[in-house]
Amino acid sequence: MYEDLLTKITASQWKRLGIKKRAGVAVPLFSIYSNESAGIGELPDLKLLVDWCRNTNMSIIQLLPMNDTGFGFRPYDAQSMFALEPVYLSVGALEGVESGSFFEELQKIKKDFPCGGGRVNYKVKEAKLKLLWKIFQSVKNTPSKAFQSFIRAQRYWLEDYALFKVIKEKNGEKCWEEWEEGLKNRQEKALSSFRDIHKDSILFHQWLQWQLFEQFLKARAYAVKNGVFLMGDIPFLVSRDSADVWSRQDYFKLDFASGAPPDLLYSNGQRWGMPPFHWGHIGAHQYDYVIEKLRFAQNFYDLYRIDHVVGVFRLWTIPLSEPAETGGLNGVFDPKDEQVWEEHGRQLLSLMINNSTMLACAEDLGTVPEACFKTLKELGIPGIDVQRWMRDWNKTYDFKAPEDYRPCALATIATHDLSNLCAWWLYECATVDEGLFKRNCLKKSIRLDDVREKLFDLAASSHGRLRWKKEIDSPEVFLSILGLPEKEAWDLLDMYKGSIREQEQFLAFLGQENGGAHQLCRADFIKQALVMISRSSCIFSIQLIQDYLSTDPLYDVDPWDNRINFPGTLSDKNWTLALLVPLEDILSLPINTVLKAIHKDSGRE
Repeated sequence: MYEDLLTKITASQWKRLGIKKRAGVAVPLFSIYSNESAGIGELPDLKLLVDWCRNTNMSIIQLLPMNDTGFGFRPYDAQSMFALEPVYLSVGALEGVESGSFFEELQKIKKDFPCGGGRVNYKVKEAKLKLLWKIFQSVKNTPSKAFQSFIRAQRYWLEDYALFKVIKEKNGEKCWEEWEEGLKNRQEKALSSFRDIHKDSILFHQWLQWQLFEQFLKARAYAVKNGVFLMGDIPFLVSRDSADVWSRQDYFKLDFASGAPPDLLYSNGQRWGMPPFHWGHIGAHQYDYVIEKLRFAQNFYDLYRIDHVVGVFRLWTIPLSEPAETGGLNGVFDPKDEQVWEEHGRQLLSLMINNSTMLACAEDLGTVPEACFKTLKELGIPGIDVQRWMRDWNKTYDFKAPEDYRPCALATIATHDLSNLCAWWLYECATVDEGLFKRNCLKKSIRLDDVREKLFDLAASSHGRLRWKKEIDSPEVFLSILGLPEKEAWDLLDMYKGSIREQEQFLAFLGQENGGAHQLCRADFIKQALVMISRSSCIFSIQLIQDYLSTDPLYDVDPWDNRINFPGTLSDKNWTLALLVPLEDILSLPINTVLKAIHKDSGRE
């Protein structure tokens, strides 16, 4: 089934991995931790995660972006496409440092910022940086040869990054566009003067990156030794307020913000804020920026996820003059000409493949032109098949059998941007999104308030999802309440047909009896969903750690809050999820034998 991959442009990357079905876990480093961690997951903790993977017959660990986020803590809005996040450093495992002298201060951080409890307290970063600065001061006069070698090897990005960080610090973390003209526009006289005054601070940020580099290399070496591959996540875009944009302003279209047009999930579209690339200028420099970031990342990863791969073909761009409240409604695609999208995407993806040993995987969800799917297949780049969306749309709406998934794909129950299985089952399955339904009603001159109580069981609706009343048991009843003929209500009717029987259809897909709508999300239900996703034709099956742990009835959490990100919202629940138990405890969970059996029985490792 998979031999065809060896005829693709990605053949050498596939050979490195081996053509076989694999299982894996998707988890942000900030969500896991060990008994040694200080406030948050740290790079050495990946070794324990590797051990858990071997216990459960998995061979891929998929991480979220590990890039430095400053003090914003949004992984996909990083201050550098290269630099790693310093909060993930283990103080006790620093190179060339006698950590014993700082034992008491480290213990105080652990006491003030205990791990677990469901959420990360990112104030730990400031505390750790203060201690790391103190440690750096004690060793700065005896720099190691390895550190000096790292500085030389990473000259492309490291000096600009460290300089950017210190200028931000000295300017109260203001965006670079608010700095004085000399620093903002990179006038050499102003930069040289600043470097002379702040040599120590600049060197400190370089030292931090070297320490992160060394700890990540050790974690990766342990994974390789144990037959586990690390999968990175390289964001397609970088923060406007980043070292990359400041140091290479001509590589970006600074009059625009990137985003996504309106779709089934986001009726107003999305406005992310990161500037679009100026591919013409990047191409004039032989695509050095793309190539260098991939070469740095392959120090740590065997595979990588291309976030929003459709943006490689065409990106939705919104003029900065557009009011924020319009979201992503009033944008244009870049390139504008649809006829060039396919070739544009193929050229960029081929460039990425030819300049990295890592296997590219693509996040190809949402509204994606057919040219994108076609090109990914031609190049041998896996896309993503999400279980809840693998259905016979516009026909029976039944869930597709596992063998009908794409072979060259990554099968998953949910991504970090989606609810976990239990939250979907309890609150979203067999419902419609209220915002989207309202927007579609308005197109037909129907006020949602006029039909809401007639159509929906409001007592059973929550989290912006509307659950149908039992009485709405046929398209004819639905249309009569709307007062519209079928041909005028096709989009609303599609929402109805796709959701009205969704729970019973999913149970039929699992081979379980219908115990009544809105039933509990039991362990046997979760296990069977995992069995079915593992049986899929997809070469990779990678699941959120939350869904794996949910098979343990003792792991009692609020399903809705047990989520990594709520897209389109500003919330302290985004990017802060922490597991309730350390990795040491996860290693001894009874469910590990269950997970191992699921993977072995489906021929995965």
